[in-house]
Amino acid sequence: MANAHSHDGHDAGHGSVKSYAIGFILSVILTVIPFGLVMYPSLPKSLTLWIILIFAVVQVLVHLVYFLHLDRSAAQRNNVIAFVFAALVIVLLVGLSLWIMFSIHTNMMAH
Repeated sequence: MANAHSHDGHDAGHGSVKSYAIGFILSVILTVIPFGLVMYPSLPKSLTLWIILIFAVVQVLVHLVYFLHLDRSAAQRNNVIAFVFAALVIVLLVGLSLWIMFSIHTNMMAH
């Protein structure tokens, strides 16, 4: 009986130990720097917030590439499209909800 888990190219989408290590190290760096900026404030709050936001977006991308193995290959195209659609729906739901709540708050405080 043939081995069902043979390594003859079937695991091309799976990461190597090196890939996981790089992803882990990048994730730790992308977590420690914003944490340090919050624990030891040395920058204006608005700049700190923007840096945290940028690091969060980069960390999401690192997780998608190194841990979920999403890339531009043809095999991953459907997964990337599904992810982008889900992200767009989430951004619209959250963004529009915040917009509605801000508008309601503004209108309630004006009267």
